[in-house]
Amino acid sequence: MRAVWLTKFGGPEVLVPGDAPDPVPGEGQALIGVEFVNITFVETQLRSGTGPAPVRLEPPVIPGNGVGGVVTAVGDGVDGTLVGRRVVSSTGGTGAYAEKAVVAADGLFEVPGGLALDDAVALLADGRTATMMLRAARPRPGERVLVEAAAGGVGTLLVQLAKANGARVVAAAGGARKTETAMRLGADEAVDYSEPGWAQKVGKVDVVFDGVGGDVAREAFTLLRQGGRMVSFGLASGEWASIPEEDAQERGVTIVRPSATPEELREFTMSALEEAARKRLKPLIGQRFPLDDAAGAHAAIQSRRTVGKTLLEVSRPS
Repeated sequence: MRAVWLTKFGGPEVLVPGDAPDPVPGEGQALIGVEFVNITFVETQLRSGTGPAPVRLEPPVIPGNGVGGVVTAVGDGVDGTLVGRRVVSSTGGTGAYAEKAVVAADGLFEVPGGLALDDAVALLADGRTATMMLRAARPRPGERVLVEAAAGGVGTLLVQLAKANGARVVAAAGGARKTETAMRLGADEAVDYSEPGWAQKVGKVDVVFDGVGGDVAREAFTLLRQGGRMVSFGLASGEWASIPEEDAQERGVTIVRPSATPEELREFTMSALEEAARKRLKPLIGQRFPLDDAAGAHAAIQSRRTVGKTLLEVSRPS
């Protein structure tokens, strides 16, 4: 099969397309004919060797953690009726950038009817995260909610979910294209955090969804009124906000640190897929690259010019 190999740690150029042995499903596993691959920002960090601990890759390896396609075979102990079904699944951390992937059968999510497979793949990681963040912060109708990285994969979903929950959404993103994207998705206001003094334009808020970390998150923290909540879902800046707990207590603000059991994480994913199938949630797929150009996909994400989700598309022989 065709696959993309992480040959060593480094820039996007270390992702090299080539051949790989066809995987074979073992006991409790299923084989997916991959059609779409989900790429996350964290994968660009793992590729460079700077990813968050304790996740580490050992080159040479086929990277990637999210796929969507059709089940083509199953191993022992797996229901044979899964063959032919459209599914999305995590791979466990490696093996996604390929035409075929073996996954744990009990980790499969069948794609609901009426939901496109590429949309389901785009929701696999980001839909779960956005749903978990929303439930952790519990924004109430009428509250002002600031969503950082509002044009990213998780941010675009949080804008929609918070708005559907009755909140007034302030979208924060870098550049006019990204703030305009957030407004089209339903944000009530938008601000460009690449401009000096951006926080003063926002005013007080009740909830901060922090997808950036670093200085942006620390500025956003100062906007929270008493009783406010701050929950982090990403570190696009390369560092977490690291707000001291005593500072939060002094201001009457709660730093929410979400946690979930595997069962809850599965429920969050299923909830996002079902909401999308009912047309109440729509992932934004901003960029698509062929499998062989995974390096280009990584370079685009690192350029900070991307919006929404970035997918790899696996072409099939006609």
